[in-house]
Amino acid sequence: MKSFSVPKLSRRHLLMAGATAPLAGLAAGSARAMAPQMGLSSTAAQTVKLGGFEVTTLLAGNRTVEEPQNIFGLNASPEEFAAASEAANIPTAAAQFFFTPTLINTGSELVLFDTGLNAAGITAALAGAGYAPDQVDIVVITHMHGDHIGGLSGDDGVTFPNARYVTGAAEFDHWAAAGNEGFDAKVAPLAEQTTMINGGDTVVSGVEAVEAFGHTPGHMAYRVESDGKALLIGADFANHYVWSLAHPDWEVSFDTDKAAAAATRKSLLGMLAAEKMPFIGYHMPFPALGYVEERDTGFHYVPHSYQLLLG
Repeated sequence: MKSFSVPKLSRRHLLMAGATAPLAGLAAGSARAMAPQMGLSSTAAQTVKLGGFEVTTLLAGNRTVEEPQNIFGLNASPEEFAAASEAANIPTAAAQFFFTPTLINTGSELVLFDTGLNAAGITAALAGAGYAPDQVDIVVITHMHGDHIGGLSGDDGVTFPNARYVTGAAEFDHWAAAGNEGFDAKVAPLAEQTTMINGGDTVVSGVEAVEAFGHTPGHMAYRVESDGKALLIGADFANHYVWSLAHPDWEVSFDTDKAAAAATRKSLLGMLAAEKMPFIGYHMPFPALGYVEERDTGFHYVPHSYQLLLG
């Protein structure tokens, strides 16, 4: 067999080859179109383990809101609001709202907490997590604001055809008497399939209602516990990771009873900090899961990293 000698390449040859390769690549790829920007993601899902449960947060939508001090810190001066925002490196001109229903798979039942702004949003979010609406066994409504009941039904009718519904008795009674258009269209038609509960009642084994009144007259949070691990589905007891936690006494425009809402915030945030319990906040930055630390005269939000991904 004839042998061939392999030429030795000097460092200079290698450098020259490296310099010309990118130019060759540009020439070869010049006929391809630039990949288009895709825009901000509007749907996503993250699943963590809580004992024997799988807990999935679903981003069913997001929205930018201008002039957030029209919502948060109503009783704070513009200077106080600006200082708190600057310390957290967030703007005062606009805020990002997240809408995050929660799905719990207990192994025997699939339980959905709140339904987002509309049927399309919650259906897409469920699909992103690998589920279909007809697989949901129980839909729990924490309170009756439109961004929590909006996905109950749509143009095609009821979104969750095989589900039963659970909500707080005080919350249902309030909105039934209020003559609210959203409630009348989305919730009232499901009344015969709805179980009314009070604080301390159980939705399924391991899921207990917690009275968190103030945001609305019958607003509920839910304590979820499995194999000694606990988590709070907080809904709207605290609606911003800075303005609601660092300043729990700051008034929020959407709170029906502002004094009661502030008392609820301080009570639940204190409990979460003391027990080092994670919580899901419906409007927290996605994936909406984090911890609470006491800091100064208020609290500090610590986003979940991997604690509940380890099983």
